[in-house]
Amino acid sequence: MTPRSVRITGWGMYAPERRLTNADLERVVDTSDEWIVTRTGIRERRIAARHETTATLAAIAGKRAIAVAGLQPDDIDVILVATLTPDYWMPSTGALVKEAIGNTRAAAMDVAAACSGLVYGYSVADAYLRSGMFKNALVVGSETLSRYLDFSDRGTCILFGDGAGAVVLSASDEEGGGAQGMELTTDPDGAYMIWLPSGGSRSPASGQTLARGEHYVRMEGKETYRYATKTMATTALKAIERAGWKPDDIDLFIPHQANVRIIESVAKGLGLPMEKMFVNLDRYGNTSAASVGIALAEAVDSGRIKVGDKIVLVAFGAGLTSGGIALEWTADPLNGKRAESVEPVATVREPIDWSSVDPIPDRLRQVLEGNSGPKVPLDDVVPGEPEPAPRDEVLA
Repeated sequence: MTPRSVRITGWGMYAPERRLTNADLERVVDTSDEWIVTRTGIRERRIAARHETTATLAAIAGKRAIAVAGLQPDDIDVILVATLTPDYWMPSTGALVKEAIGNTRAAAMDVAAACSGLVYGYSVADAYLRSGMFKNALVVGSETLSRYLDFSDRGTCILFGDGAGAVVLSASDEEGGGAQGMELTTDPDGAYMIWLPSGGSRSPASGQTLARGEHYVRMEGKETYRYATKTMATTALKAIERAGWKPDDIDLFIPHQANVRIIESVAKGLGLPMEKMFVNLDRYGNTSAASVGIALAEAVDSGRIKVGDKIVLVAFGAGLTSGGIALEWTADPLNGKRAESVEPVATVREPIDWSSVDPIPDRLRQVLEGNSGPKVPLDDVVPGEPEPAPRDEVLA
């Protein structure tokens, strides 16, 4: 039997305890707090501890979302984990999350759409539930990007952080609510604007690729910035139009948290005030696929969303991908208090004949342990800023 609607019934997030501030980064890379804040809006980001992985972050956020929905883990029929930093290339992180949350019956898989991942995962789950195949779906965006960053490259290491955000979608016999309009795009012309060169079948990991630093994220900052400012607005507008709404009808936008200047450009492009844009990147940085889920959970729990509100989720990411969902909110925001019963603990079983190396990059470890590193002059590749940061500003 097909449902009359598919609605968000649960939400949750998890951010690692350790904060990496702009002041911390000043000790290992040629930058300053003022330089980062004025160009990105970011003040700090979270860093996963050695024992934490993409799967454990996802499991905590997922368990919180399930609790908020008033469900048990085995009520979930399908698990979709959006990530570009999986625990392993195989098995899927989704399979590990299934075990970590205590589910015994769900199908589970990963979604690879980079920063647009949670929106893409939502669209897949929505389609499954509307078909009648499943009743409840868990969609999680989770990342440990700190392990894929070159902490001598200020064009990337200042931007990204670790975390997880999740939603539960449930089929309903009631009319209305849930997603009313969607838009998904992919533009391969920009495939190499944000990419990780080695580790895949094109260039398998080797001593040579490690020596060349090809296991770190690379990004063409200015080009990505231009793409994002254009695509986020057009993707959001298309989703709104498909819902039969107008931008002025929207109560709150939950945009991908990449750069506050991008969000400001999206607001300007839609003719809307920044008050309608939820922003929390100052505290988390860009958490890629986790970004929209974390922002949504915080928006609901902080009282920014109420029953009947029209909400837009919108993101862009490597690929280049973009995704937008215009939805009507139906869940009681007070249900978010149920997440308080979930302890921030999750474990993933490892093979009995194998153990991992320390996953934290050496240069990042210097910061976390309080050791100063050398200042390294770099060319400026921060989005939209072609000139190097003045040395007197950086060292002030």
